[in-house]
This record gives sequence, structure tokens and C-alpha cells, in this order.
Amino acid sequence: MSFYVTTPIYYVNAAPHLGHAYTTIAADVMARHHRQRAEDVFFLTGTDEHGEPVALAAEAAGRTPKEHADLNAAHFEALTPRLNATNDFFIRTSDPRHVRAVQDVLQRVKDNGHVYEGEYEGWYCPRCADFKNDTEIADGNRCPIHEIELTREKETNWFFALSRFQEQLEELFAQREDFVLPTSRRNEALAFIRSGLHDVSLSRSTLTWGVPVPWDPEQVFYVWFDALLNYVTALQFADPGEDLTERFWPADVHIVGKDILKFHTVYWPALLLAAGLPVPRRVFVHGFLLGSDGRKMSKSLGNGLDPFEVMDLYGVDALRYYLLRDVAFGADGSVSMDGVKARFEGELANEFGNLASRTIAMVLKYRDGAVPGVDVDPALLDAFASLPQTVADRVDALELTPALDAIWELVKRLNRYVEETTPWVLAKDEARAAELDTALASLVAGVRSLAVLLHPWLPEATEKLRGALGAPSTAYADAALVAGGVTQVEKLAPLFPKQ
Repeated sequence: MSFYVTTPIYYVNAAPHLGHAYTTIAADVMARHHRQRAEDVFFLTGTDEHGEPVALAAEAAGRTPKEHADLNAAHFEALTPRLNATNDFFIRTSDPRHVRAVQDVLQRVKDNGHVYEGEYEGWYCPRCADFKNDTEIADGNRCPIHEIELTREKETNWFFALSRFQEQLEELFAQREDFVLPTSRRNEALAFIRSGLHDVSLSRSTLTWGVPVPWDPEQVFYVWFDALLNYVTALQFADPGEDLTERFWPADVHIVGKDILKFHTVYWPALLLAAGLPVPRRVFVHGFLLGSDGRKMSKSLGNGLDPFEVMDLYGVDALRYYLLRDVAFGADGSVSMDGVKARFEGELANEFGNLASRTIAMVLKYRDGAVPGVDVDPALLDAFASLPQTVADRVDALELTPALDAIWELVKRLNRYVEETTPWVLAKDEARAAELDTALASLVAGVRSLAVLLHPWLPEATEKLRGALGAPSTAYADAALVAGGVTQVEKLAPLFPKQ
């Protein structure tokens, strides 16, 4: 079985921020989890480098668009390993291989009769690189996303006949209720379709920084059509020895922010239908990360959370955990450094880290590091027999926060089990040695299970824990709460040292 997950490709008009980290982490959690299940996984991320926003930012910085793209693309490419993201490829849309593939697909769309020449006049946001219809304009003739005044633009260019696909898109949404998730975003996309689709500009005649239109070299493709196609084009050249398209397309899930919902849930499937290509299986639309004041984060308001500051202070696992535990995946949510600290100290250090340290320390102290070869306490087995399946089902449903919540119930239950069994009391009574063996074996089995289940969210901590447990398997089949997976433990340094 294969699994193909993508982030949106990130725009290089500015440096990476928390929103980029959030989406990349979410995709990585999915990729890691599905690899644990022995699936054939492909995880794609990258940068969107063409269009007017990049050209304007480059001009303001005194650079050429290519120089500006190269500079910021390097920052994004460096971000992925910093986040411990395991992407299989990083695509840049300025890559000549992508350019050629875009031209091939869009030539096919034209050959299929879905492109025509015309004149467009309308309101345009240069930062969105998007023409706005009447329902997408805020008071004062402003962009509702960037809150800047829209410009009136008129030009002759090539059009994509989006309106022809209204009925097919409505059928797609009717037949596949999970095509867009969560449901609130599905309803938003469907309402946009039902309001009546209009043909959209496929090209721009006033720009030069973009993919040239093969049948009209004086124009370049509108950046969104160039960018969206990355999900297909990357598969053609990500592996120098193999075209991966047949192996992985259609994508299992595109993860996107709600500000680009229209492009991914309306334009994108219509374009694929026009090209005769299968549409993706699902598009998951997450919310905005808000500042501590409940407003969308911005440098000017000073209400943002710097991902690099979090990683420097608390480590990358803390950032990964906080973003997917504190903010329900799919919803808007406020984030703050105080929130990071509270989750780090209260849950990562005090609950999970302390559980792992205490368990291993007690085995070392009371059994010289040898894990008793006895069965797990039935009280724990009954409580958590279905946990691995529950977590897998929730990840499959793209419910990353509920999946993590379910795992954390095991963390809490094991901590209660320590207090219920009091191994330090049992160790003082030789007559209760069998009880101590059961308690220690059960705790080790529970911690080993956590090392598997939590690995997608906390890769660094779980790798350290696996080392202390003798590096047991991370295969998901070994996530069950069973004895025998670990025979000897070694000293474990604190997984989440207090700051």
C-alpha cells in the first residue's frame, strides 16, 4: 500500500514562519506513522517561486527574482531537517524539469479544448496573486486576507474554462464526502462552487517571472496553475531512476491552510479533470495559528510565536508536540510561548519524561537492568488493548490531535499505575517480588509501546528512549502493550530537561 502526502509549496517572497513549520510537522507526522505501518510513503514539500509577489519582493530588495528565490528557498530547504521532517523530495518551481512538465500538462489542457483567449478586467491582490470576485472583497475594496487595497487590472490573456467543470465538481463533492476535510471547509468550498464558477485567467501578459506559455511565449502562466501542478510534476523527476507517478498518484492528502482553500478544492480538481488526470483523494484544510491576543499572527502586531526560538529553548520535539496538542488540527488556535512552556513542563517533562526515567531507574535499581520475563498486568491490557487501532484510525481520518490525545491517556494511565503499585514499597518486601516483577514488566511494556506510538510526534525523544530500551522495533505492529519486547534497560538521560 502507498501513501502520498504533501504540504503546500511555500512562497519565497519572505522567510519561513510558524505557519510553514506547522504544516510541515503535520505532514511529517502522517508520513512517519504510515511508514511505521510498512506502507510505501512519499512526502513532498518545496517552494513556490514564480509570480508577482516574488517579483515585487525581489525588486524591493534590489535583487533579481531568481536571486531572491534562491536566497529564500535555501531558508525553507534548511527548515525541513531542523523540524526533523522526513520529506522524500523538496521541489522548487524554478526547476527546469518542473517548468517543462507544467508546459506539457497545460498544453494538454489546451489541446483538450479547455483554454481560450480573452480579455480580463477585475480586482487583483498582488500579495495573494489572485483576482477577487465580488464575494471575496472586504469593505473599502480591500483584500480580506492581507488587508491591502486591491488594484484594478485589465489585460488580454489566456483563460481556463473553469465554468465547464461546475457540474463535475458538484458530483465529486457528492460522491466523496471526505474529499475536503474538515466538514466546515468542505461546505465552504461547495458553497463557492454552487455560487457559480467563472472562467479564470490562465496566463499573465504583464509579467516575465513565470513559466512561459508554450503556444504564446510573450506570456507566462498564472502562478497558481504553475504551483498547483508541483504535486504531479515532482513525481516525474524526484527519483532520477524512476517516474513515480503511477506508484503514488493520486495523492492521498494535500495539507493546506484555509487561505488557499479555493485554489486546492476548486481550481485544482478542475484542472486535473481538464488534463485527464485523477484528482487527489483528500484535501485537508487547517486553520490559522493566532497570537496570544486571538488575532492572526503578524510581526507588526508583535503577537507571533517564533518557531526557531521555541526550538532553541525547548527543542524541536516540544514544537512538534505543542502545535498538534494545543491547537486542534483543522481549527484556528491561539499559540504563545507561555503555552509552550506549560505543555513542556506539565506534560512532556513531568508526565512522559518522568514516566520513562522512573521506569528505567526502578528496573536498574531493583533488577539490575534486567526486565522481568512475566506477563503484563491484565488491568493495563484491558484498558489499552484497542489503543493502536484507535490511533491508526484517527490518523487515517486526519485527526492528528485526537490521535495524540488518545496516546496521552496511556501516559497518564501508566503514571497512575506507578502510584497504584508503588514499586518502591514492593521492593522492600521479598514476599512481594512477583508483584514487583509484574509492575516493572508492565511499565516497561507501556513505555516501549509509547516509544512506538509517539514516534511520529516526538522522534528525538522516542529515539533516545529506544536506545535505553535496547532499540526495540518502531514498527506499528509492535505498538501493542505486550511483555517481552525489552529484556535489558540502560540508564536514560532526562528526555525533556527542565529549562
